[in-house]
Amino acid sequence: MLILAATVLALLLVPVLGGRLSGLAELSLSGGRLLVAALALQVLAISVLTGVPHALLTAMHGASYVLAAVFVWRNRRVRGLPLLASGGALNALAIAVNGGQMPASAEAVRSAGLPLEEEGFVNSGVQEDARLAWLGDVFASPDWLPLSNVYSPGDLLLLAGAVWVVHAACGSVLVRDPRPLLRSLRAT
Repeated sequence: MLILAATVLALLLVPVLGGRLSGLAELSLSGGRLLVAALALQVLAISVLTGVPHALLTAMHGASYVLAAVFVWRNRRVRGLPLLASGGALNALAIAVNGGQMPASAEAVRSAGLPLEEEGFVNSGVQEDARLAWLGDVFASPDWLPLSNVYSPGDLLLLAGAVWVVHAACGSVLVRDPRPLLRSLRAT
């Protein structure tokens, strides 16, 4: 949830950083339904279908990443999307090698004020002997913050990629070529 809040903050900063929010309307993305389907599968697997066999939920979770990967591939020329995709790929790798669940650090989970053990299928949870644990949810926002949660290195790349996509589409100073500005500063 903090990643969503940070993305909204990135949007709010576009005009402050000299960009135009209308640039988002000009962003041409192909296969938006794939992304909607991927998100729907994740919500269904993680929050809605609690009585479904674990193997089916794991397959749905995995399929959501495949759909998102197809969306990214179709839009790979969008500035920032490859960085966002690398975050998704790191998350998918960690999930795949850990039986369909993102491994979480017990320390991070405690720091975020989340339960160490949960019933049913969870997208992220503490696991004994997790593979590639360093790619799991090892960072936390503290429990005293609203929306506290745990995050992976892949999540941070997803966020950085989302910020890049937004600011590139909107033409903010964050993604402009700094050389003309530097030349004008030297001339003064």
